[in-house]
Amino acid sequence: MPYIYLTGGKVTLMKQYRLFSAFLVTAMFLGLLTSCAAPASTSKKFVFASDAAFPPMEFVDSNKAIVGFDIDMIQAIAKDQKIEVEIKNTAWDGIFAGLGGGAYDAILSSVTITEDRKKTYDFSEPYFDANQAIVVRIDDATIMTEQDLAGKPVGAQIGTTGAIYLGDNLKEATLKQYDSADLAMMDLVNKQVDAVVIDTPVAANFALQSDQFKGKLKIIGEIVTSEQYALTVQKGDPKQILAIFNAGLKNIKASGEYAKIYEKWIGVKK
Repeated sequence: MPYIYLTGGKVTLMKQYRLFSAFLVTAMFLGLLTSCAAPASTSKKFVFASDAAFPPMEFVDSNKAIVGFDIDMIQAIAKDQKIEVEIKNTAWDGIFAGLGGGAYDAILSSVTITEDRKKTYDFSEPYFDANQAIVVRIDDATIMTEQDLAGKPVGAQIGTTGAIYLGDNLKEATLKQYDSADLAMMDLVNKQVDAVVIDTPVAANFALQSDQFKGKLKIIGEIVTSEQYALTVQKGDPKQILAIFNAGLKNIKASGEYAKIYEKWIGVKK
């Protein structure tokens, strides 16, 4: 076998060939592994808390699935922005504490933007406008206006805009607070309270559409509070969610998908 002489020693052509062959096989094997491996996922996943007891915005259906306006909207935004979302059903009375403690990334639960909340949380662009509705029993002829609530027991869900409004503006009424909207409505039907003050889309669902309360309740008027619902995150938006949400919201409004979701759950927008 001929030799090639190099500085510091000698290497046979056979050894060179073996070394090159080994390198080539290794490179091919690594290339095969790379080509067979699944591509790394670039999708981001966020966990959103929602108190699923607020139809038609968010509630649990007969199949135990969380559904509603907010749910369809965030799924449309997730599709547009190529992200993954998980909805975590969370009781309202602890939902803000859970956000502060990092139990989830954001709250998507018909949260009204308020000046007090802005001190602690950051909000997305508003995605829904609402007021407060006054709901009474269908045979009640004593309550015709907001002023008629004075001196009467009135229900509202704890920590909601309705409860805050009653506490600030109708001190003559006796406020009774509930963990969920349906419990307030049940007490109204059972004459434990004389009225319930709650967000307009929720009032319409309970009083006009739900099998449980339809024909038993009526809406006698609105309290104009000009509320706006928004996605809620920790101060400073540490997970950088708001830009993604806002961009997706803008896109689904432009495409007409938002209007379809609104019509499905609320009705044709006036």
